[in-house]
Amino acid sequence: MGTTATFTIGELARRTGLPVKTIRFYSDEGLLPPTDRTDAGYRLYDATAMARLELVRTLRELGLGLADVSAALTRSSTVGELANRHVEALDEQIRRLRLRRAVLRAVAKRDSELEEVKLMNRLASMSDEERKRLVDEFWDEMVAGLEIDPQFYERMRAGKPELPDDPSPEQLEAWIEFAELVQDPSFRTLIRTMSETQAQQIREGDFEQPSSAWRENWNAWVARAQEAVDAKESPTSTAGQTLAAEIAAASARPDQDPASAEFRHELAERFAAGGDPRAEHYWKLLGIINGWPPFPTTRPAVGFMIAALRG
Repeated sequence: MGTTATFTIGELARRTGLPVKTIRFYSDEGLLPPTDRTDAGYRLYDATAMARLELVRTLRELGLGLADVSAALTRSSTVGELANRHVEALDEQIRRLRLRRAVLRAVAKRDSELEEVKLMNRLASMSDEERKRLVDEFWDEMVAGLEIDPQFYERMRAGKPELPDDPSPEQLEAWIEFAELVQDPSFRTLIRTMSETQAQQIREGDFEQPSSAWRENWNAWVARAQEAVDAKESPTSTAGQTLAAEIAAASARPDQDPASAEFRHELAERFAAGGDPRAEHYWKLLGIINGWPPFPTTRPAVGFMIAALRG
């Protein structure tokens, strides 16, 4: 056996702190071949084997399976390559654990019933791609077979839910509510009807002018209407009617009379059709999911503009 120091399994266990049973298992699996054997057939290991055992323990503690440990020891895969693969697997496992934790927090907060818990867990476990596909399929159905304004709908479908790896209970609840909303038959009917109305307006040549004016002036109109609301102005006040006149003038085609009560009433109806609170809620939920800065509701301002046009 020469002068090189060798150790029995028992001695190796005392030096490394690993159980004899574990060392014997690694040896039986070929991860730790014995350096020599005694005349009685007992396995002996040298300092190199001890270093190999420490490497095996480290790789196992990092979560690598026996096949990957063997590949590292035989150099069919480098430790770095195995580590990269394992990091990817751990990242996915951590993501799922964080989502599970968020589900449990949301369950505790909402004191959910069993069926809701199942739904929450299923929705939370969806991947980013699955969440984005849910939105794409929703908008595909909303415009299928219709001639609509492509720029408008590109903006609508550009917002995709991107739940962070460690979502807050609020973000998870928002995602669950968002997923339920886009699958709700009444909401789908609402958005499909809005799409059909737009397609009809395009066919009748009654879409481009008001839409262009709204894109250019909408934020300014909303701000002025909100100022009037905050100041407790009446829609029939000078401020309200001045705003209504500007909206009508910017929205009218050359062949339309912006001062006409009938034209203003039609504008008000179009504002009302696009101002369903569920449509705004869609974007509010998306903002919570994606961690966007909170944006105030425009419903009071839109309501003021509708009343001013009708007034």
